[in-house]
Amino acid sequence: MTATSDLLNAAETVNPDVIELRREIHANPELGLQLPGTQQRVLESLTGLGLDITLGESLTSVVADLDTGRDGPTILLRGDMDALPLTEDTDEPFRSTVDGRMHACGHDSHVAMLAGAATLLSDNRSELRGRIRFMFQPGEEGYHGARYMIEEGLLDGVDRAFAVHVDTNQTAGSILCRGGPMFASSDELHVEVMGKGGHAAAPHFARDPISAAAAMVGAFHTMVSREVAAFDPAVVTIAHINGGSTNNIIPESATMEGTIRAFSEETRTLVHESIGRVAAGVAETHGCSCSVDIVKGYPVTVNDPAMVGLVAETTDAVLGAGNYIAAQNPDMAAEDFAYVLQHVPGAIMSLGACPDGIDNAHEAPALHSNRMLLNETVLPRGVAMYAAMAMAQ
Repeated sequence: MTATSDLLNAAETVNPDVIELRREIHANPELGLQLPGTQQRVLESLTGLGLDITLGESLTSVVADLDTGRDGPTILLRGDMDALPLTEDTDEPFRSTVDGRMHACGHDSHVAMLAGAATLLSDNRSELRGRIRFMFQPGEEGYHGARYMIEEGLLDGVDRAFAVHVDTNQTAGSILCRGGPMFASSDELHVEVMGKGGHAAAPHFARDPISAAAAMVGAFHTMVSREVAAFDPAVVTIAHINGGSTNNIIPESATMEGTIRAFSEETRTLVHESIGRVAAGVAETHGCSCSVDIVKGYPVTVNDPAMVGLVAETTDAVLGAGNYIAAQNPDMAAEDFAYVLQHVPGAIMSLGACPDGIDNAHEAPALHSNRMLLNETVLPRGVAMYAAMAMAQ
């Protein structure tokens, strides 16, 4: 391996091990911050590579440093490890062996590709400078794993950081990225509406919290369209409403839950403040009261424009011209790699992994689907891109 143009061929040589690791992790998914089995498989894959390894204290993370002994930057490469709480419904021979758990977001492939890159780079450390830090992270799916790792010293001395995330609704083998906001912030919204219970046949003697809650849903949507700038958008979705026990009783209260997404901290703050005001106003109009609780989740994921330029140049050099896609718009999904990018310049890129036989990638089962299938032919491309971003000085 003497040049970035050789990386894809070099990645093919480690691909059997990458596929084996990916399938083993896929069959044995773990959730949250504690992934002891996955951690052990990662450690086994790194054995003999001459890396300095640090294990997490509050979570089962693995941080592995490749120190070249020559002056240069410290570059971090992230691979997340956790699965999702849903039951797999595919015919893959290596499908999940655990009911209610599935690698439906491709994190199994991220781990395997990063381990493959670690092998590739370790075998060619004489051609490298500086330090490469491999970040194997639990708890990306809503558990703030990156934040905990940062608190434990992950970013000490790091100069820039990169992550690869597969996307089954993107052309297989392509790399998609953009400068500025790449993914949205994500916050939880919890509202309780308090009224007065009574007989459903005599609503005038009660204060119906369900009517108030229903009106709030529409009011939230109107608030977003009237108060949020169209070119700095937000989404408020109420996805769960609960109230009442039967058909002829007006309950004392009703609850609802939803999500708030935004692409800037300014809009995020505006929506938080407006939701409280709108909810209180609608509740009062219906003779009710309410409580609003917003649980802040991941911040906006912001790619550094200069690092995105490096991703584009590297994609052309490693994968060939025509494989880089400049995303026109950010994605309303959320990513806890955002915590890393708050501290150091870097970028997260999407690797297209649409399964074979599907002409329109948008028709493939999406990430987080119980039927999600990953195109394993793209794994060497992910390995090569991880390695290339580490080599880009």
